[in-house]
Amino acid sequence: MSGTVVIDCFPEHAARYQNWDAIVVVDVIRATTTATTAVSLGRRVFPAQTTDEASIVASTLTEPLLVGELGGNMPYGFDITNSPAEVARRTDTHRPMVLVSSSGTQLLLAPFGTATVYIACLRNFSAAARHLRGRHERVAILGAGTRGQFRREDQIGCAWVAEALMASGYGAEDSQTGQYVSRWSRIGLDVIRGGRSAEYLVKSGQQEDLEFILSHVDDLAVVPALMSHELIDASPR
Repeated sequence: MSGTVVIDCFPEHAARYQNWDAIVVVDVIRATTTATTAVSLGRRVFPAQTTDEASIVASTLTEPLLVGELGGNMPYGFDITNSPAEVARRTDTHRPMVLVSSSGTQLLLAPFGTATVYIACLRNFSAAARHLRGRHERVAILGAGTRGQFRREDQIGCAWVAEALMASGYGAEDSQTGQYVSRWSRIGLDVIRGGRSAEYLVKSGQQEDLEFILSHVDDLAVVPALMSHELIDASPR
């Protein structure tokens, strides 16, 4: 199937894509990496936009694991911060995870109408493109953004999914999408270390997550999709 792909950013732009076939949400540092890692381990994952919403969701689950950050800080009463490295290390995968983040889950739960909503990160960008190809004609790949910035790691994640789609016959919706793909094609990931998100992780003593993200690239086949408020692996078995 040929189709159209566009790259954009920020939750406030969600309304632009309510009539598109598929939305791919990218928040490399760290929400979509954390969630994709959890789904790959067989853990159930429920995103939430606020701590109050997370508490309501958690109250319906058995032994929920509250995971997240808001403004860079782990909310009171949560079990762990929004850490893919910690999620990968834990063995209690029977506990369903409720995830809150400053930007990633805000975008993931934006009003996208009837579009099918997926998440992607550096770990599953190829798998996401393979799944989208032939299933969805119009694909919008959206970076979560933070503090009004389209972060470089999210530009890379979006561009790599778009590049794979364009290589299979999809056309860029606009010149900006093509520019993102050209800029970040085959880029070395150490460029992420120079971004503000990476700087924050280092300064706040969370460099383990940065190293996890940079060392786990294109290693998963899962494609989490939002279905009835839960992220479910939609990849073919």
